[in-house]
Amino acid sequence: MTDSIMSKAATMEIPINSNGDTGTLPEDDSLEQAAKLQWSLDEQDLQQVMVSGPNLNETSIVSGGYGGTAEGIIPTSSIKGPAVRYNAEFNKRIPVTGLGSNMHHSSSSSSMTAEELTRGVAVEKLETMKKWGLNTYKCTKQMISERFGRGSRTVDLELEAQIEVLRDTKRKYENVLRLARALTNHFYNMVQTQHALGDTFADLSQKSPELRDEFGYNAETQKLLCKNGETLLGAINFFVSSINTLVNKTMEDTLMTIKMYENARLEFDAYRSDLEELSLGPRDAVAMARIDAAQQQYQVHKEKYERLRSDVIIKLKFLEENKVKVMHKQLLLFHNAISAYFAGNQQQLEQTLKQFNIKLRPPGADKPSWLEEQ
Repeated sequence: MTDSIMSKAATMEIPINSNGDTGTLPEDDSLEQAAKLQWSLDEQDLQQVMVSGPNLNETSIVSGGYGGTAEGIIPTSSIKGPAVRYNAEFNKRIPVTGLGSNMHHSSSSSSMTAEELTRGVAVEKLETMKKWGLNTYKCTKQMISERFGRGSRTVDLELEAQIEVLRDTKRKYENVLRLARALTNHFYNMVQTQHALGDTFADLSQKSPELRDEFGYNAETQKLLCKNGETLLGAINFFVSSINTLVNKTMEDTLMTIKMYENARLEFDAYRSDLEELSLGPRDAVAMARIDAAQQQYQVHKEKYERLRSDVIIKLKFLEENKVKVMHKQLLLFHNAISAYFAGNQQQLEQTLKQFNIKLRPPGADKPSWLEEQ
């Protein structure tokens, strides 16, 4: 039985061409393969080859050549063990790596990539915190030095005077806005009182025949005052709205830019002082590297300071022009409306509102309709 298997195994080593003829092999390779088959294939080796063969359940291995017998067919459904690849040239079995190893490699690569990204984000955040802490320390040191008169600061006398004027103007305009709102609330209450008083006079005119005319006159007068009061309220509300926009939006936007400019000035002075201190120290290699870095930071903050300074100058100029235009219109409106109301000139009061394109809301306009409530 061993001889038969050895002869069949030797047959597996003979290559067959397309016509069924044997091919030519080098003599040394044939002798080497025959020697290996004669001396290494015993019964135990054959059993081991069969046990560790490929696990292909629906295929079979044909040991014979072209036109071989059925005895050379070995069913592979009975073979168990890891998959191998047979190298006929060197008579070796090479394990075949499966899909699981590739998946494991892919998952490990993905985990490595995610870990590297997380580490990169953490390092970036750490660098940001480090820069922020260093900048905060320098600015705080500069602020304390200026407050105690030990440090020098960059001063633009003309610009700082304009900034101080703007802040004072804003405080005064806020006071005007507060008083105008108070006037609106008081006048609104007075109009509502006049409206209620006119309704009461009209009711008494119907129930008091002996005083019908007197109550009627007063009812008409209160209704007319109420109508003119609502017209004046429209003018005052427009005045308050315009002042509010000027104070809390236009001026506030300029003051926010001024705040950014002042912070940039503080940073600029902090890095300028730092550069001056380093320049007075030693001039070795380490010190020169620190001086170069400080010079770069100084230049960056200097450009930022000059840019914001230019922005503040431009905004102050446009704010002044806008303030003059707005206040000229609003003060004229307020004067004409108040004068016409207290003069009892209803026609002039209505003309004033038309002149400034003010549209009054009809009674009950503040209350939403039933469709809007749905």
